[in-house]
Formats: sequence, structure tokens, C-alpha cells
Amino acid sequence: MTTDMRAAFLEKQGVIRLRTIPTPVPAANEVLVQVAAVGVCGSDVHYYTHGRIGPYAVESPLILGHELSGRIAAVGGAVDSARVGQRVAVEPQRPCRLCTECKAGRYNLCPDIEFYATPPIDGAFAEFVTIQADFAHPIPDSITDEAAALIEPLSVGIWACQRAQVTVGSRVLIAGAGPVGVIAAQVARAFGASETIVTDVSPERRAFALGHGATAAIDPLMEPVEGLDVDVFIDASGAAPAVRAGIRAVRAAGRVILVGLGNDDVELPVSYIQNREIWLSGVFRYANTWPRGIGLVASGKVDLDVLVTSRFALADAEAALNAGGIPGQMKAVVLPGR
Repeated sequence: MTTDMRAAFLEKQGVIRLRTIPTPVPAANEVLVQVAAVGVCGSDVHYYTHGRIGPYAVESPLILGHELSGRIAAVGGAVDSARVGQRVAVEPQRPCRLCTECKAGRYNLCPDIEFYATPPIDGAFAEFVTIQADFAHPIPDSITDEAAALIEPLSVGIWACQRAQVTVGSRVLIAGAGPVGVIAAQVARAFGASETIVTDVSPERRAFALGHGATAAIDPLMEPVEGLDVDVFIDASGAAPAVRAGIRAVRAAGRVILVGLGNDDVELPVSYIQNREIWLSGVFRYANTWPRGIGLVASGKVDLDVLVTSRFALADAEAALNAGGIPGQMKAVVLPGR
């Protein structure tokens, strides 16, 4: 153990700098995790590019990154020391555990939650982080560090499919063939969906989706989706036209789940929703999804390693945040140990 560590800070909009700072010390109920891999999320890129997401603004230097895995390097006084050395996937949030939402099991809706890389809470583009011991989930040796880090976006897909009540025989439409859309397609298939139709304007992403979870891929600019009569529509694009078209593709009493981040206000076909009694909901992160996610990856029902298309050292975190412009890019990963 060292008393200092390196971390990549978003100093201000568009500027990343590597700093040396004190290694965090775990509280009694926490573990210190030596970070092995961190996935770059669209929210990280948005903070880097725009300096804010909705009400969350970067007003002081911030460590980005919330998709992570690693190895427990030290434990707090209330944690079994036998956990030192254990490989873990980190659930990057600290709910209060006392409020009405937490006690109801909806801790993702805790009003006082602290979530990695959401201002002012630092994230995981660093050599070490701390987290409550029960949110450092043990992983088997069959799961790579990179796949373990991506159990975070996998949890988004699991939460979306659970709320959509995807089950055996479900017909599912997903807008957006980025990482979350492809993961949602894999999860839907794992839950028993008979069809997983993915839409995207990019032919490369449509082809990727077809090879990794989708049973069909549609170019929405060339082929309308309205009238497909699917059981479930999951939007992973955030694009208003995709949301409106997807809603009109849902059968009577079907379900719509909004995952993608788009405009704060979107015009919706309200009469269509009312007349067909369509159930519509957003999702906000996840709760109690890591054990199921680990099981899906360990069983081979979900392949997360295939999403990783580029790797960067911690010193190159800024390049990782800009990697989205690389042709064929799906998921960039930062490896702090490099």
C-alpha cells in the first residue's frame, strides 16, 4: 500500500489532468479497492464535453468514471479481513439506507444518494477507491476485469428489462445500438424474449447488434417501426423521433421504458398511450442488480468483453473520453494499472 495515488481529474470543461493525491482510507464499513478497469460512459463524455448534465454541474475538479472493477486492497475495521485480495465488481453508489425509498428497496431513488462521478462525488479514474463492503461484489475468476467493470451498464439493461417485465416469448424493440442498447438486447434474450429488434441509423452498429443479441436490425430512416405491435419498447437512444416512433410500435397494454438521455421535454403521442393503455416509465440507475448481472456473465448468457474496442492507460484518460470519434468504437476502457 502507498499513501499516495494517481487520479485523472476533470479540471474544467474539456480539460483532464493527472494528479497525485492521498490514497483514500476506508471507513469502518468500507473496503479500499485497487481499480483494475473503468468503462467510459456517455455521461463521463457529457461532463467532459459540456461540464454538466441537467442539474449536475462540474463546479470544481472532479474524478470521472463509475463503471469499475478491481481487487480489495484493505478493509475497514468492521469488515472481514479475509476479503483482502478478493476480485470485485463495484456498485458505484452510496444510498443513505434510512429514507423511505431505501427501506422500500428502491435505494436508487434515495434523495441523498452519492453516486460516483456525479458532482460533487469523485469517481473511479484513479488507482484506488472506497465503497461500502456490500457494494463490492465478489466475481468468479471466469469473469475478466473489463467485463466486471461493465456489469454497471449491464445493470442498466437488467433494470430496464425487469421494469418492462420482459419474459419468455416477449417481442422487444430497442432504439439505439450503442453499448446500452446492445446490452439490453442480450439481457432481453437471456430473459426469454423471442424477438429483439434493434434500430440504429449506423449500419456498423446495426451489424454489431445483429451479432450480439439482436434477432433483427432496422434502419429507422428507411423502414418505419410503427405498427410492429411489440410487447416492449426500450429507448436507449434519447432521440425524440425514436421515442415517438417506438411508442407507436407497442401493442395495447404494452410497456415503454425510457433509458436514453435526451431533451428534458419531449412531445409524446398521449392519445395513443391512453387509448391503448400503454404503461410508460423512465429508469434511474438500478437497485439489487449486481448478483443477477454477475450470474448472466458467468453463465455466458451475456457477453460484455465483446463490447470493449479500445484500452487506455490512466494517463491517457482524456484520449479515452475522446475515443467515441474512432470508427467502429463501441466501448473504451481505462486501465489504471498501466
